[in-house]
Amino acid sequence: MTLERKIPRDVPIGETIHTDVPPRLDALGWSSWHRRMVIALGITWVLDGLEASLVTNLGPTLLRPETLHLTATQLGQTSSLYLVGQVIGALGFGHLTDRLGRKKLFFATLLLYLIATALSGFAPNFWVFAAFRLLAGAGIGGEYSAINSAIDELVPARVRGRVDLAINGTYWLGVAGGAGLTLVLLDPHVIPVALGWRLAFGSGAILGLIVVVMRKDVPESPRWLIMHGYTREAEAVTAQIERTIGVPAATVEPVAIKVHGPTNLAHLAHTLLVRFRKRTILGLSLMLAQAFLYNAIFFSDTLILERFHHVKAEDVGLYVLPFAAGNFLGPLLLGHWFDHWGRRVMIPITYAASGILLMITGALFWAGYLDALTQTLAWAIVFFVASAAASSAYLTVSELFPVELRGMAIALFYAFGTLVGAIAPTLFGAIVETGKPANLFYGYVLASALMIGAAIVGRVYGVSAEGRSLESLSADS
Repeated sequence: MTLERKIPRDVPIGETIHTDVPPRLDALGWSSWHRRMVIALGITWVLDGLEASLVTNLGPTLLRPETLHLTATQLGQTSSLYLVGQVIGALGFGHLTDRLGRKKLFFATLLLYLIATALSGFAPNFWVFAAFRLLAGAGIGGEYSAINSAIDELVPARVRGRVDLAINGTYWLGVAGGAGLTLVLLDPHVIPVALGWRLAFGSGAILGLIVVVMRKDVPESPRWLIMHGYTREAEAVTAQIERTIGVPAATVEPVAIKVHGPTNLAHLAHTLLVRFRKRTILGLSLMLAQAFLYNAIFFSDTLILERFHHVKAEDVGLYVLPFAAGNFLGPLLLGHWFDHWGRRVMIPITYAASGILLMITGALFWAGYLDALTQTLAWAIVFFVASAAASSAYLTVSELFPVELRGMAIALFYAFGTLVGAIAPTLFGAIVETGKPANLFYGYVLASALMIGAAIVGRVYGVSAEGRSLESLSADS
C-alpha cells in the first residue's frame, strides 16, 4: 500500500476557499463519538507512560547479575536513548503527518513501537537493549505529532484545553499500570526474576495490539483534508461525524482557508522565526522546562527510593502508584480552569508553583526530614501541579500554529524539549551514584529554576487561546 493519497485534489494549491467545515466541527456538542475518538488516539500517552514506568520500575532489577547486570549510569543511558529515539521519531514522522495526513501515521508509528518494545524483552545485553529502547522511543515520538494534531483538529474549541490536559494526564495511567505489572512480574515468589522483566515488555506490545483495533474507525482530520485541497472528502468526513453523533449540520459562517498542500522548510522557518516568533519562544520555554523536570525526577525516583530510603527493588512499584495518582489527577481536576480562567493565567501559576514546591521538597530531602513514604507524598504534591503544567505545554504548541505545519511544529518543540531533557536521566543517575543528598538538592534547584523561568515567559508571551478556533489563532499576525 502506497503512502501517497490516490484521490486527486479538487482544489489546486494556492487557491483560497470558503468552507463551513471547521466551524461545524467546533459547533458540535461533546459526544460519545468524541470520547471514543480521543480514547483511541490519546491512549498513546498511556503507552508512553507504560514504557517509561517499566524501565524506571525495572531499574533496580536490571542492575542484578541474573538480568542484564546494568550499572546505574547505563540504566540512565538507556532512558536517555529512549528519549533520543522519541526525538528522531517525532521529527521524521512529524514531517510525514503534515505531508501524508494524520491517519496514515497512526498505524506506522504504532507498528514500530510494537515491534521494538516486544524485542526489548528478548535483549541479551546492554547494547541490544539500548538499541531496542531507541526504536521504541522513535515509535512513541512519531505518535505524538500525528495524534496531538488530530485531536486538536477534531475536538470543539470550547473544550480543547480541558480535553487536551485530561488526555495528556493519562500518561500516568500507563505509569500506574506499569507499576502494577512490575509488582507481580518482579515478585520472585511468582515469577523468576530472570523471566519477569522480559514478560513486562511483552505487556506493552499486547496493549499496542489493542490500540490497533481501537483506531480502525478514526477518520482523517477534515481540517488537514481542506488545507491540502481535498474539500469533498473533508465535507464527507464531517457529514459522517454529524450523522454518527445524530445532529444536523450547524448553520455557521464559512471561513476563508488557503490551500497549502505540503509545506517546505522555508515556510516552516518563516512561520516559527518571523510570523510567530513570540509563540516559538513560549513553546520552547515550556517544553524545555517540563521535559527536564520530568526526566530528572521520573527516571531517577526508584533509584532514589532504593539508594537513600532502602526500598527493596520488588517493592518500588508500590511507591510509584501514589506518585502516578497525583500526576493523573492534576490535569483532570485543573484542566477546566485552563478554559475558564485562560492560558495566560493558569500556565504561569502551574509552572511557578511546580518549581517552588520541588525546591521545598529538595530542601526537606537534604535536611533528612523525608523517608520513603513522605518522599513519595511530596513528589505526588509537586506533580499534581507539574503534570497540569507539562500538559499545557503540549496544548500550547499544538493549538498555536497553523494546520499545514502543525505536525512538524509539534515535532520540533517536542524534539527540542526532549533532546535537552534527555540529559537529565544520565545526569541524575550519576548524581544518585554519588550518594550525596546535597548533590540531589542542587539538581532539583536547576529543574526548579527552569520551571519558574518558563512561568515568566508564559505570562509575558502567553496567548489567550481559550474558546478560539484553530483558524482564528492561525490568522493572528
